[in-house]
Amino acid sequence: MPDADAEFTNYAALLKDTVREAGALALQMFRTELKTWIKGVSSPVSEADLAVNDLIERRLRAATPEYGWLSEESTEDLSRREKQLTWIVDPIDGTRAYLARQDDWSISVALVSGGMPVLAAVFAPATDEFYYAMRGCGTTLNGGTVQVSAGDSLDLARVAGPKAIVGRLHQIGEGISVHPRIGSLALRLCRIADGRIDVAFAGGNSHDWDLAAADLIVHEAGGKMTEINGDRLVFNRSDVTHGLLLAAGCARHRRVVQYFQNNPLF
Repeated sequence: MPDADAEFTNYAALLKDTVREAGALALQMFRTELKTWIKGVSSPVSEADLAVNDLIERRLRAATPEYGWLSEESTEDLSRREKQLTWIVDPIDGTRAYLARQDDWSISVALVSGGMPVLAAVFAPATDEFYYAMRGCGTTLNGGTVQVSAGDSLDLARVAGPKAIVGRLHQIGEGISVHPRIGSLALRLCRIADGRIDVAFAGGNSHDWDLAAADLIVHEAGGKMTEINGDRLVFNRSDVTHGLLLAAGCARHRRVVQYFQNNPLF
């Protein structure tokens, strides 16, 4: 591909329009009576998840039929591994919150090239928060540029994630404030990008569709999102699950990684 970044720019409007349209559909079905069932062991899914997924897939695949496709609500197609570019989609991230009629759910879509996201959008329709990033161009929230919180102090830091991990940070920060749970993992991570949260963790067994868009959004806002040992995330592999994750501004990220290297969780 001679000018990949130009192609990403060409598809920025497609991504934004598609995610906004998907958000409108999800919002239309929100707080209505929906058919629901359990997928796998304990993962809830509803007819809204499938309707939103179908809309996104129709829009994006019609415009980019040569791209790979990976979605939480689509049948697995390993031919995506052979594609130079792949869409990674979570039609409703935080389905439990959505079905509980809470506002903290989102739509998460990323375009991935060579294992790394190059375009990303995370939209929380119920609170009208639209995060967007393109590689090398920064992150916006509702059109305004955002940045992660600065510094490396953990005193008075706002931290989100599983209690077992967050609790360990009290050993290096006396004034840590535990942020209330956010139903959408993508939305939790995006709030690192706009500085509302200083440090965010994700427990094990998250997936590409939970993370790919938020990864670019955090990085383009001046932060880092990695495995808890500092290893970068790689997307569109055969195995799309990930272990314990950390997101923060670069200075705090470095400090927390060093702490857990010296004080392993397990």
